[in-house]
Amino acid sequence: MYNAFFGFSESPFNLSPDPGFFYRSQQHEEALANLIYGVQSRKGFIVLTGEVGTGKTTMLECLRDYLYAQRIEFAFIFNSRIKPEELYEMISYDLDLRCNRQSKTDIIYSLNDLLIQQSNDGRTTVLIVDEAHNLEWDVLEEIRMLGNFENRSGKLLQVILAGQPEFDRKLDAPNLRQLKQRVVLRCMLKPFNQFETGEYIHSRLAKVGMPEQTVFPPDVLAEVHTRSQGIPRVINALCDNLLLTAFALESPVTTIEMLDEVCNDMRLEWPGRRLRVRGGFQEETLRPSPQLSRGD
Repeated sequence: MYNAFFGFSESPFNLSPDPGFFYRSQQHEEALANLIYGVQSRKGFIVLTGEVGTGKTTMLECLRDYLYAQRIEFAFIFNSRIKPEELYEMISYDLDLRCNRQSKTDIIYSLNDLLIQQSNDGRTTVLIVDEAHNLEWDVLEEIRMLGNFENRSGKLLQVILAGQPEFDRKLDAPNLRQLKQRVVLRCMLKPFNQFETGEYIHSRLAKVGMPEQTVFPPDVLAEVHTRSQGIPRVINALCDNLLLTAFALESPVTTIEMLDEVCNDMRLEWPGRRLRVRGGFQEETLRPSPQLSRGD
């Protein structure tokens, strides 16, 4: 709606995990490099964790692009609320296994044949599971058993488990100690610091045709960071709504007043915001946020 007004080629702050807008912060570069290294080196089990909205799914989309480019076979489980038999059925469909997809035994034998063939051709195979924190114990045990496919060259199936921080705590459970011991690489995505938030916004605007952005003044950028707590998904939602508000008011720049309105509409809470009641009405008081240095 506001793209023509600001001269954008497309919407810069869509919530969909588009690898084209991947912001290569140091931590994201390191995480993606670790995922690729784990696949290439046949390390077996790799865990990627991060709070809600920190970019795990976007990271997996970038990994999928790499796997496509390298012609590496992979299965992607995006719905983790599944039963063991559904896990095998989804793997068989994604890998196009020529077998009875209703039979776990047939799937395992067919999968074994594929893994051996791929290994003989100098290739590997990957299983990616998103939202792994939702996996039931019996499904996690089945995934652990898939790690038994190996030869002298290493693991035949590389398993990437992505989930929220509670997945790490789940792996600490005594009944999952065998799976935990098999995890050889761990990656964690953290919220952006203030400098990264600004660079993230700049990079997305540059992608759509505004290399020298003038829409978000420094004070607005600082408050967007504070109120989003550095979470990319929340940053996107705030900036998208700010642009829409500015467009509606025919303003070429955003303001703190606009941000206040957007935060109220989104029912957004953040550290430092206080609500008090006077005469039956809620009055919002904003506590000034400390300025963060580039290295914070």
